[in-house]
Amino acid sequence: MSQQKRIVITGLGVVAPNGVGLAAFEQAIRAGVSGIQYFEKLKEMNFSCCIGGMPEVSEELKLEYLTPLQLRNFYSSGILYGCMAGVDAWKDAGLELASDEPDWDSGCVFGTGISGVEKTREATYRLDEGKVKRLGSTTVIQTMSSGVSAYLNGIIGFGNQVTTNSSACTTGTESILMAYDRIQAGQAKRMLAGSSSDHGPYIWGGFDAMKVMNYRHNDAPQEASRPMSATASGFVPGSGAGALVIESLESALKRGAKIYAEVLGGAINSGGQRNGGTMTAPNSKAIQQCIQSAIANAGVEPNEVDLINGHLTATMNDPVEVRNWAAALGRKGSDFPYIHSLKAMIGHCIGAAGSIESVAAILGLKNDFIFPSINCDTLHPEIAEVIDEQCIPRELVTTAEVNVVAKAGFGFGDVNACVLFKKYS
Repeated sequence: MSQQKRIVITGLGVVAPNGVGLAAFEQAIRAGVSGIQYFEKLKEMNFSCCIGGMPEVSEELKLEYLTPLQLRNFYSSGILYGCMAGVDAWKDAGLELASDEPDWDSGCVFGTGISGVEKTREATYRLDEGKVKRLGSTTVIQTMSSGVSAYLNGIIGFGNQVTTNSSACTTGTESILMAYDRIQAGQAKRMLAGSSSDHGPYIWGGFDAMKVMNYRHNDAPQEASRPMSATASGFVPGSGAGALVIESLESALKRGAKIYAEVLGGAINSGGQRNGGTMTAPNSKAIQQCIQSAIANAGVEPNEVDLINGHLTATMNDPVEVRNWAAALGRKGSDFPYIHSLKAMIGHCIGAAGSIESVAAILGLKNDFIFPSINCDTLHPEIAEVIDEQCIPRELVTTAEVNVVAKAGFGFGDVNACVLFKKYS
């Protein structure tokens, strides 16, 4: 077996409901700023949950990433967010766009949960009216699953693997591990990894119908997303994108790149929708096995995990998740690591969740802070039975020594992914 390569993160990009761009995003998560808003349109469409998180992107900013021609009849917010985050990460890594020749050493794994629904809706209406010739030349590329990675490829010019993964809420975390594995296998020097999610009623409507979204805080949007709280009452939908440039340490050092953190490794698995696992609920045994396998793959001990950036959605699964972390790590009470959830500030960004949350985790690791888990004023009693209150930071923490962060995503279909990041030295 060949020796494991050291793999690092050299670039970050983010488009989130509470901040577009790294500087604005970091400032927001440090301060515990929520990006959740009330939308009258959702009320008019008879939604129970009339709140959500949408990044604020001006028309001028869009033109920095896509041309006026590309933006004509352009409906896919997820592709737009992905292009913005991906290009920002690429430039943040000090990399240039390919000129005439593709960059054979660089590739892209950029995922999405649901994409192109708005464009599909527009196309459907035109087809129903017999206007097939009026669909436009970009209908296919805006609605195909790999649309986001295809657009990024056209901008950046990859010569290595370019693909889109889709594993529900696990997508973003999985994309990082897929990119990591390709570099580890020696098939690429660097990969752009990330994920994105569209916004709006035609994405969120199905979840509203499932009655899993919060409808009790329409009059107080910024207080609505309440992971781990006794008063949590469902998730708040969000949208956006996160992106990471993942690179072999050898390549990063050779070109003098700045390094945010190291990717130690991780694991991906499934509960098979057996033993309590269903299409929408996790198999606890599989989650615990995923976490333990990730720790083993990363070459660390359970007691070395200093912080958990949880999946934690503000639903009934929060206590289940915390119990699974405690069982997998063999740690509870005051021995449990810090744990927090970015969803308290940005909502559940579906396919984009894992990548946006990973960007937040890496910024904290690099710049020595733990962002607060807001709206958790009263800890859920079932969680309080497992861990101490002090494990959940309600305010910004800058005094704790954090070297290893575990980030996990658990998705519909009973699929799991867990990745471990380490402070670079």
